Amino acid sequence: MALDVKGIREEVLQLHAQICSGLADPNRILLIYNLADDPKNVNELVSSLELTQSSVSRHLKVLRERGIVRANRDGQSVFYSLSDKRIIQALDLLRMVMAESLQNQASLVNSVVNQPRA
Repeated sequence: MALDVKGIREEVLQLHAQICSGLADPNRILLIYNLADDPKNVNELVSSLELTQSSVSRHLKVLRERGIVRANRDGQSVFYSLSDKRIIQALDLLRMVMAESLQNQASLVNSVVNQPRA
């Protein structure tokens, strides 16, 4: 049986795109950070994020479908947790890249603003 490298590559790229689309909403990023330390149920997330229950549930569904969070039932409550804690490291790395980009833009603006007038 031959290894279908092209098919595997396409599948990996598709998974990558799915995860990135799960991160494409600021509220979902906030949800992920809220789940960084310990599992929480929807009511805890609603209270913490000051979002509606339907909004939190909708975002959690997207994150579950993309494998970023998992749901575990405990009696009548469902607790959500991160499927892989490394997602926090990935988000932190992206924040560092954005912070550096913003610093570079600010430096450019300052250099233009502080140029002597001719």
